[in-house]
Amino acid sequence: MASKMNKQEILSKFFDDGAYTALFADGAVSAACGWANGQQVYAVYQNGDALTVKDVEKNIKVLQLAVTTGNPVVTFCNASGAVLTEGLDVLTATAKLNAEIAKVSGVVPQVAVVTGVCAGTAALAAANADVCIMAKDAELFFTAPFTSAAQGDKLEGAGTADSAVKAGVAALVADDAASAAEMAAHIVGLLPANNLTGPAVFEFDAPTAAFAAGMEPAKAAEALIDAGSALELYAGYGKNVYTAFATVNGNAVGVVATGKTLCHSCVSKASRFVRLCDAFSVPVITIVDTEGFVASCSDDVAGGIREAARLTATYADATNVRIAVLAGNAVGPVYTAFASSDLKIAVAGSVVAPVEPKVAVSVLYKAEIEASDNIVSATNAKAAAYAAEVCSAENAVRCGAADLACAAGDVRGTVVAALDMLSTKRAARLPKKHGNMAL
Repeated sequence: MASKMNKQEILSKFFDDGAYTALFADGAVSAACGWANGQQVYAVYQNGDALTVKDVEKNIKVLQLAVTTGNPVVTFCNASGAVLTEGLDVLTATAKLNAEIAKVSGVVPQVAVVTGVCAGTAALAAANADVCIMAKDAELFFTAPFTSAAQGDKLEGAGTADSAVKAGVAALVADDAASAAEMAAHIVGLLPANNLTGPAVFEFDAPTAAFAAGMEPAKAAEALIDAGSALELYAGYGKNVYTAFATVNGNAVGVVATGKTLCHSCVSKASRFVRLCDAFSVPVITIVDTEGFVASCSDDVAGGIREAARLTATYADATNVRIAVLAGNAVGPVYTAFASSDLKIAVAGSVVAPVEPKVAVSVLYKAEIEASDNIVSATNAKAAAYAAEVCSAENAVRCGAADLACAAGDVRGTVVAALDMLSTKRAARLPKKHGNMAL
């Protein structure tokens, strides 16, 4: 469904004070340059008509301008396909556009805002953006839902914003095109203009909530970040991991917070978000408190091990500032995957261990436990003692599994100090073409 708002209305919501400089003549595709949330940015606007080769070339030209000047690009996606009379020329042009999107990726931020229909090759372009935002009544699909239904593959809600959220393609959904434009402005203000500039600094209010062990992921993040600064991404996908842009002491950061158990979708979501932050050197704060990767052979088959390997490689390969807050359980593979960071902060009461304490004591004290009158009680007692002595925050620091320990009430202050300490970080990767993480 095409947006009922016109170009002027949407761009006025996107650009500061509705002011911008128009680029190119109006047509199916036009463009503009201005300031959004204090950041200079290019906007590409599609009006809902079918695209010609020249229309696609306008989009390519804007991406090239963006790289030359070091500014983000926001594309408002709404097109009824391509002009078929242009044949293979328009196919070649759209292939060149997607290649350009890939080349620009990681150089300047790219945001896709789907305000109408976005199908086929255009859907590829939107999904390849750093962040994809959809208006609630917009459509994004490879196969038209009515075509799929006619072939016997009917799925309720296919092609809608809700389905794109569940698939992990749309990071945000807005009530309408105007709200989507405002979200895009918010994001380009939080992200650096390009991969060579630093994140923005904002005025801030301290959080009102106090950090405590066992908090829900969003609540744990809320206790660390500046009040009201969070912009959660992918809320409808991989729901046991929380990912958001926010600020801490006015500095833009990415936050990852783990939930009770982590399925392959949760892990994939965290990987993509960390990789986005790393591309533009946005610091990542990871709050680790989870029972671990979901204990399920079905999840393994669905990609659980592959995605966990990808997550581990993503954190290890990243050169941005990374701070891990070991807030609760950080055991075995979870520690390995999430704790690859510059500084690891162990919170008092957390459990940092190679295996769960009950599993460890069942091996270490097998004979003693089996000789007891009550095996369950003996196991619990041994596990509690093992957790307090071997798996504590203090012992984690002593053994090098963490860099510093703090009380729950001091977590935000410790994170702020860590960010200050790491603000001048310099890092370089080993010379290579690229790694081969499990994508």
